[in-house]
Amino acid sequence: MDMKTIRVRITAAELEAKRISEILERAFEDDGNPVAIYEDSADGKTWTAEVLLFGVEPEEAADTVRDRVGADAFAAPLKAEELPDINWVAKSLEGLKPVRAGRFFVHGGHDRSKVPGGAIGLEIEAALAFGTGHHGTTAGCLEEIDRLLSLRDYNSILDLGTGTGVLAIAAALKAKQSVLATDIDPVATRTALENARLNGASHLVRGFTANGMEDRRFRLQGPFDLVIANILARPLMKMAKSIGGQMTRAGTLVLSGLRVEDGPRILFAYGCQGFVLDRRREKDGWLTLTLVRGRKAA
Repeated sequence: MDMKTIRVRITAAELEAKRISEILERAFEDDGNPVAIYEDSADGKTWTAEVLLFGVEPEEAADTVRDRVGADAFAAPLKAEELPDINWVAKSLEGLKPVRAGRFFVHGGHDRSKVPGGAIGLEIEAALAFGTGHHGTTAGCLEEIDRLLSLRDYNSILDLGTGTGVLAIAAALKAKQSVLATDIDPVATRTALENARLNGASHLVRGFTANGMEDRRFRLQGPFDLVIANILARPLMKMAKSIGGQMTRAGTLVLSGLRVEDGPRILFAYGCQGFVLDRRREKDGWLTLTLVRGRKAA
């Protein structure tokens, strides 16, 4: 039986909708439930915050969201509806233009012929995993991967929370070396390895599914001198000690999936592990941080 997808929408004025969206993100995104916010009227006065829940009935989804949001939503109207059985990720990517990030050119199969000369093409089709290059965090990481791998060589590279595998594939093709790609979601792991095959990098990208970095396979393949983690602020803070423990004394760490306001607490958490800020990059309201330990990345 297919798993039901329920969309729960809350409509309010702009500032209230944005605040509700932040509450939804804190409540649901760590569990893999996508949250979105968008303008819902021509005059810009009405906005909608929404979240997708899976495997529940509309009434249960509505009750769950009301319980998580609580009184913070005030009297904002809430609506829950079952979505048709459509690959919504694929549909949302229809018509998206290719993205240029550093030397990388991220595109779908229909734009394969548009890869510019000298660029590294990354063909990423719609899939049930995060990371297509169109999001500010992914693009920011790609630009930083291009910069770092143009400056020096790394011995052991890890893409933690790989999603579609676009970052692992980019690093592997740029450095022409093996990259480990891992994710908590087995669908993401399979997607990443399939995308590596599609991009001619299956011999370079290896991967496995793991919950956190306590899995013994990290110790067998580490320590890592370059780790790329495009996740979210809360799990990154929780994993600061375990990530630092799997890296070399002179490691480089690229962190994203962060809002600009997450910067200070991320820097504090990783500062406790001996990392210092080397580079800060903002893109479309999202933050990518490059941290180093023991020496400068540049």
